Amino acid sequence: QVQLVESGGGLGQAGGSLRLSCAASGRTLSGYPMAWFRQAPGKERDLVAGINWNDGSTYYAISVKGRFTIYRDNAKQTEYLQMNSQKPEDTAVYYCAFKRRRYSGYDDWGQGTQGHGSS
Repeated sequence: QVQLVESGGGLGQAGGSLRLSCAASGRTLSGYPMAWFRQAPGKERDLVAGINWNDGSTYYAISVKGRFTIYRDNAKQTEYLQMNSQKPEDTAVYYCAFKRRRYSGYDDWGQGTQGHGSS
């Protein structure tokens, strides 16, 4: 079983910054944390940022592109989401997603950490 522990959430004013982390442990084998999702109150879960398995390129939701950065420390099995220039719309619970192998979906999820982007 893969354990994903998210941290770094908290209060952030508009224009402020937060960095979320996701540490993977357990039977990670050859898998890695690959993406961040978020879910705001009354809304569906949305993909925020991800890392392409094939080439390591990153991709982002339009709403966060240019403000957020996803990156990973492969040796430490830790994924980060740097959130800059926060907006009120960024307030949500953020979830780390883990992919066990190339052709799998998102197999494991963290419990979520609260991010705030208040005005």
